[in-house]
Amino acid sequence: MTGPALASRPTRLLSLDVLRGLTIAFMIMVNNTGGEGAWTEMRHADWNGFTATDLVFPTFLFVVGITTVLSIQARLKRGDPRAKLAGHALLRAAILFLLGILVNGFPHYRLEHLRIYGVLQRIAVCYLIVSLLYIWDRRVWTKVALLFVVLAGYWILVRWVPVPGAGVPGRDVPFLDKDQNVVAWLDRQLMPGHLYEDPPAHDLRDPEGLLSDIPAIGTTLIGLLAGLWLCSGREIKTMAAGLASGAAACLAAGYFWSFWFPLNKKMWTSSYALVAAGWSLLLLALAYWAVEQRRWGRSSRSKWLLWPWLVFGSNAIVAYIIGDLLEGAIGLLPFTANGHRYDAFSYIYDHIFAHIGNPGSRALAYSLFYATICFLPVWALYRRKIFVKV
Repeated sequence: MTGPALASRPTRLLSLDVLRGLTIAFMIMVNNTGGEGAWTEMRHADWNGFTATDLVFPTFLFVVGITTVLSIQARLKRGDPRAKLAGHALLRAAILFLLGILVNGFPHYRLEHLRIYGVLQRIAVCYLIVSLLYIWDRRVWTKVALLFVVLAGYWILVRWVPVPGAGVPGRDVPFLDKDQNVVAWLDRQLMPGHLYEDPPAHDLRDPEGLLSDIPAIGTTLIGLLAGLWLCSGREIKTMAAGLASGAAACLAAGYFWSFWFPLNKKMWTSSYALVAAGWSLLLLALAYWAVEQRRWGRSSRSKWLLWPWLVFGSNAIVAYIIGDLLEGAIGLLPFTANGHRYDAFSYIYDHIFAHIGNPGSRALAYSLFYATICFLPVWALYRRKIFVKV
């Protein structure tokens, strides 16, 4: 479970670690805003639409696609057989899936409503499928063809397949209706009582449902294609320019498609997959230009520019799990003060952050505080050169 130290891997792509660290840090922040009042970009779009928060999860899947290429290529060069790589991918996906279920149920584990879908579960599914595809076939054109199939196929599925009991979307029921769509319908058949938005909520659906794994695989495939580009051996300037060109192509295609297939994170529409991948590619291009080409953060004077993101990025899954479990764990330790019942976080919020007048500033300040608390144990691992790999 303990990987080699960063210092012992001089060829490590630090710009990718920076992007992963930024993504995890922002994920922790937007998942823990301290309640209502957060600015729009710190919240998911209610349904159709796109905010900065909606970029977090697809960027992580995009990075998974890149690291899949880097990891498999390195192991193939060491002589590992494909069967061994496939077995490792299966084991890793199983561990991620089980971790996701454990995170979902914490701390009470009410089995009758335990959520089976989730963030780590989607990462597991996308990682497994893309890994197996790449292990057995490393041609670029097959991945491009599959990307087209999954994105176009998902659009056909959502747009033209009748929803049982409702009819054809766009004719008998509004297209991308919150509840009357084939994605939500299938999840209700497969996982009744185990969805993210289930009773006592009014709507019955899950943002990480089964069918929406299809376009999420497309997001991971775009990351895989970016990984293949980064391993092509071209000059650094050419690499950065290629990433930027890919970003422009994805953004143009995604926003154009969104006129007919709106951007929607909860259904992971194909247009959303392209737009999110475009912004992820652009962020990676900027990080690659700054870190690999301009050498930012490489000198002792500028090392601080990379340090916090390298800390988060070096143990990304650990940081995510801490961010998800910490608040629930602290909630198990209540106490009474001045006649009110608190846990440590609610006490700090009421006595410090609640006094910030602007709701958006209050939510941002609490998010930064929570992310800082999550940073400390990950920093402790980083200082001891412990990098946990699933």
